[in-house]
Amino acid sequence: MKNFELEQRRLVIGGVAIFIIVIYIIRLFTLQLLSDDYKKNADSNAFLKKIEFPSRGAIRDRNGKLLVYNQPSYDIMIVVNELQGRLDTLDFCQSIGITREAFEKRMEAIKDRSKNVGYSSYTQQLFMSQLSDKEYSVFQEKMFRFPGVYVQKRTIRQYEYTYAAHVLGDIAEVSPADIENDDYYQPGDYIGKLGVERYYEKQLRGEKGVEILLRDAHGRIQGRYQNGALDRKPVAGKDLTLSIDVDLQALGERLMEGKIGSIVAIEPSTGEVLCMVSSPSYDPNMMVGRQRGKNHRALSLDVWKPLLNRSIMGQYPPGSTFKTTQALTFLNEGIITPSTAYPCSHGFVYKGLRVGCHGHASPLSLVPAISTSCNGYFCWGLYYMMSNRKKYPHVQDAMDTWRDYMVSMGFGYKLGIDLPGEKRGLIPNAKFYDKAYKESWNGLTIISIAIGQGEVNATPLQIANLAATIANRGYYYVPHVVRKVQGEPLDTVFTRKHMSKASREAYETIVEGMRSAVERGTCRSANRSDYEVCGKTGTAQNRGHDHSVFMGFAPMNNPKIAVAVYVENGGWGADYGVPMGALIMEQYINGKLSPGSEERATNFQNRRISYGSSSR
Repeated sequence: MKNFELEQRRLVIGGVAIFIIVIYIIRLFTLQLLSDDYKKNADSNAFLKKIEFPSRGAIRDRNGKLLVYNQPSYDIMIVVNELQGRLDTLDFCQSIGITREAFEKRMEAIKDRSKNVGYSSYTQQLFMSQLSDKEYSVFQEKMFRFPGVYVQKRTIRQYEYTYAAHVLGDIAEVSPADIENDDYYQPGDYIGKLGVERYYEKQLRGEKGVEILLRDAHGRIQGRYQNGALDRKPVAGKDLTLSIDVDLQALGERLMEGKIGSIVAIEPSTGEVLCMVSSPSYDPNMMVGRQRGKNHRALSLDVWKPLLNRSIMGQYPPGSTFKTTQALTFLNEGIITPSTAYPCSHGFVYKGLRVGCHGHASPLSLVPAISTSCNGYFCWGLYYMMSNRKKYPHVQDAMDTWRDYMVSMGFGYKLGIDLPGEKRGLIPNAKFYDKAYKESWNGLTIISIAIGQGEVNATPLQIANLAATIANRGYYYVPHVVRKVQGEPLDTVFTRKHMSKASREAYETIVEGMRSAVERGTCRSANRSDYEVCGKTGTAQNRGHDHSVFMGFAPMNNPKIAVAVYVENGGWGADYGVPMGALIMEQYINGKLSPGSEERATNFQNRRISYGSSSR
């Protein structure tokens, strides 16, 4: 008679044994065929894959002047598995000038897998970066004493000039996020952090090479594996030619010494940025070498924020430069004609509301209103547009129509310049005011936007782009600071025209008004006999002293340059903006300043504006 209980036990035990065998088979299959972990470890014992870093692309200005190039640098690399029990730590520390505590701290950081992504004790890890030629030559004599220690040759950036730090940017060691986002990078690699170094990182960085060296059983290098058949040469990064004119940039930075603000100049026919000054600035050479971290921290803690590129990140009220956009909108919408005249009783006065203005003739038509920068004229224009129920059933319809014109002229959104960090400014729409005033508002409520105040904000780049759009009589190209990438066509985003909603005829009237401003209005100090300048001042109200603003272009009928100047707390537009903008135009059009203009430039260079001690 069968013992069913014993039979059942046999089945259970047999099943468990079969299950364990299957698990082992699956694990062996995974390790030997699917996983390459052991292969990697074996390869690391047999081979040393030595990375060869490419030369980063050089950067030149529009005239071929070298701005950024490379110089040799050396990194100390270690293979942790080869160090164990073989390294004289004290001798090593003395050779590279660090303490034992610093050595231990660095080793802990290298082995910290949470920060050192992809760490392996069999592969080279960065121990110390950017040794100079002199430091390397001293260390090289002692390297034979330190098994598991290698030197990796690479290059670091060198800057020929002290200008254009915000445009050029800098490079630094990759972060864990950089490594996670792009498997090209390994710990210790460098990447562009700001400026064109960041935006054009993939073009500038090139492609790494690799040299595969064969080890013996004791880890000693025996030579190149298969005589180098599997080696890969590095491919140098592509050179960049900027649209920046370094001489013009130098002048702009001179003029802005001791001031906070920006100067931006654009070539209207292409959208190429000729200079981009943000003040205060810094010497880009501060961001090179092992002192970069210390210098970067000092700059980041500076209350005047020298790391901030105010040209694309500063968001300011555009002031009276914005009146040109209002005139274009009112003309195109049929609110006014060039001959329409409005009164100005030292400002706009209506139903108890007053927006002040300086003294001038009254009433006046559009061209003299632009020339004298009349606040009353443009406030009346906006009021009549927002109140026109025949054309716009509701004030919200008028407001959104107005907003669409501003957007078509390059405001309210990022222009798309080839630099990281651009801000969009602010152009309000109907929903914005419905929310702010619970749908109870009208043209008088928002009257200050007619003169570039109130809720309107713009970057200096957007103001310069407005000047370029007017110079072109109604269109612009996306501003860009790179003119050419070696071996590549320029991205079509920078070669497409962007058309304004206003007509060419309307733009011709604005040009006439801006020319009148230079001949007999608020921009008279920019007038010249050798070429015709068109300009518009702005005095942007501020909680403290007003900001001095100017935008203009020249020559009038064959524009070569459009410029915007924004000086925080500089007072009237004519105080700083106009004369500084005139010097920028002269330098670019004539290639140099006259002796008298050079004297004026030195005068502005030496002027300082007191900003107090508050953080900005």
